[in-house]
Amino acid sequence: MARVSLTNVTKRYDDVVAVDDMNLDIKDGEFVCFVGPSGCGKSTTMETIAGLTKPTEGTIRIGETDVTKLPPKDRGVSMVFQNIALFPHMDVYENISFGLRLRKYDQDEIDRRVDNASDIVQLEGMLDREPNELSGGQQQRVAIARAIVRNPDVFLMDEPLANLDAKLRVHMRTELQRLHKQLDTTIIYVTHDQAEAMTMSDRIAVLNAGELQQIDPPLVCYNEPANRFVAGFIGSPSMNFADGELVDGGVTTDHFDLKSDMTELDLPVGDRVTTGVRPEDIYLTRNDDSVEHPSEVIEARTDVLEPMGDEIFVYLSLDGSSGSSMTSGEASGASNQLLMSVDPDTDIGEDESVSVVLDRSKIHLFDAESGDALAHGIVDLSEATRTMAEAESGEQ
Repeated sequence: MARVSLTNVTKRYDDVVAVDDMNLDIKDGEFVCFVGPSGCGKSTTMETIAGLTKPTEGTIRIGETDVTKLPPKDRGVSMVFQNIALFPHMDVYENISFGLRLRKYDQDEIDRRVDNASDIVQLEGMLDREPNELSGGQQQRVAIARAIVRNPDVFLMDEPLANLDAKLRVHMRTELQRLHKQLDTTIIYVTHDQAEAMTMSDRIAVLNAGELQQIDPPLVCYNEPANRFVAGFIGSPSMNFADGELVDGGVTTDHFDLKSDMTELDLPVGDRVTTGVRPEDIYLTRNDDSVEHPSEVIEARTDVLEPMGDEIFVYLSLDGSSGSSMTSGEASGASNQLLMSVDPDTDIGEDESVSVVLDRSKIHLFDAESGDALAHGIVDLSEATRTMAEAESGEQ
């Protein structure tokens, strides 16, 4: 196991900055996922840690060692790639033991390590098979076993499940979590699949345009995003956004108003902000759902319904028109539609007039220019104080 530290790491390709002044500290034994859109710098960051790419500036340390100029073989890392890259003319045993044989390990030690690694990834009885006799999941387990036998300080995994089918990816996610617990080693994992990041990692590092946006436990990134980009990227379906303006007593947008005491935010009236709310935090008033801090009622009309089995996604039109201008991520904050999530047994149809409320304790505010988070929840302070006092009196 080893701690991994990046200090002011930058990687430039001519006039393109792939990684921009990255500062990152990954703890000993931690499972950290790098997530972000294509081209955000996550694979390049991993390659600088592995030694496959030299940083233009900055320092990389693994444990107590400055490895910035060391070759990959001397860094104590093992890497598993998206492209499994097994030797087709070698059987499973030979593939797993290849690196050990290159390093002239004793045969007894090679056998011991291969047996141990094949045990961990459940390849017993398959060591004499050729790669073309294995399923995709079994081949990926061979690649992982090949990394395990080196007893590395750090595992680097670059989208290792991307080429597997959906069912097998879910199974392999579980296997990787078990592997991490069993080996108790540091794992850095690159993925564009936020489901992998949310379910497997101790912390998520969200990257965009080569810059680190946030590194926190998965639920912190989900519930308390550092900025609008993180809010739009983490969560599927994405958060609803609407551009608005701070007014005396709340926020106003083109299609709805949110009343709240904003004095504690210390923001001037007239400031442009972006409001954000997740689909699961929008409620039909007719369902008598218990919403402790409801917004004012918003009148809407259902547009498109998407049954998902365990929930239904309902697109709500706020101006009577069809077609979505609902936005997520870094796009504009037009607000003529909201995406709502409801229970699968909800009686609701298309082109139906409905009334909804938002949970004000789950509404996020972002600066309209910088995108930085201003608040997570806009419950009135007076209301929050009253609720707390009521709760305390009830306990007595």
